[in-house]
Amino acid sequence: MTSGGDAPGMNAAIRAVVRTGLYNGLEVYGVMRGYQGMIEDDITKLESRSVANIIQRGGTILKTARCKEFFEYEGRKKAYENLKRKGINGLVIIGGDGSFRGAVKFNEEFNIPCVGIAGTIDKDIHGTDFTIGFDTAVNTAVEAIDKIRDTMDAHDRIFVIEVMGRDAGYIALHSGIATGAENILIPERKTDIDELLKGLHETKRRKKLVNLIVVAEGENFGGADEVQKKILEEIPSAEIRVCILGHIQRGGSPSCLDRLIASRMGYHAIECLIEGRFNVFVGILNNKMHYIPLADAVKTKGKIADEWMKIVKILAS
Repeated sequence: MTSGGDAPGMNAAIRAVVRTGLYNGLEVYGVMRGYQGMIEDDITKLESRSVANIIQRGGTILKTARCKEFFEYEGRKKAYENLKRKGINGLVIIGGDGSFRGAVKFNEEFNIPCVGIAGTIDKDIHGTDFTIGFDTAVNTAVEAIDKIRDTMDAHDRIFVIEVMGRDAGYIALHSGIATGAENILIPERKTDIDELLKGLHETKRRKKLVNLIVVAEGENFGGADEVQKKILEEIPSAEIRVCILGHIQRGGSPSCLDRLIASRMGYHAIECLIEGRFNVFVGILNNKMHYIPLADAVKTKGKIADEWMKIVKILAS
């Protein structure tokens, strides 16, 4: 099943899970619309041809949905009964931390073995260097910002560009560094608006009229619109524009890297179930498969090192 927000590369993971399962003599079922489909018994048997010609497609053929009913015990019990009726005795869950929390609770109550694969563009899961969808999303953001920079240079403007990242600033950090942003605002660091304004005054004094500010949507000052408002209060003459990239970052054909890691994680998820390695999250650290308990994956967040912000400051000077 795929659950939570969609991410490019989920289909590649589905394909790997299905074909590795079938190769090992397992019956494989696809749960439509995540936990919602599990509760509603929207579960379909999958064959090798079911996942043909999907590796290059964005989104997820299994669909995804948010499911409030799964938060309640009765909803989870209904889901378990549907799985039991079909003889399903193991789950591979492709999603983010919310999906994994649901899996941990589900296993505690009904003892269904679960294996998690991180499918999230935010890259906010502890225990892996990669999450499915991040590479594609950040490259989509870079491509969009590069195009915006062209018009920014032509008009000598300040641009505030908001990218996705409600709780994690990885997309903002990576896309900002890759596009030469002068400022990057992320949830992991408290925004010092006075320092940002001081920097804008300094660049204006040096007659550097172009300034790119990349903001993660979950940044604590309030996002791109609030940053623009504050700048205009301090520098009323500033030529400043806001661009919110939004859900464009979720779509599109997955990059080569996302297809590769999704295929690798999907394969190893089935290996885990066969070997009896249950209730783990399948990650990749230092190019090696890495397994940690699902419960630990949702308790600990990845941290952005101070070195990254130092790099931003030095390269933008």
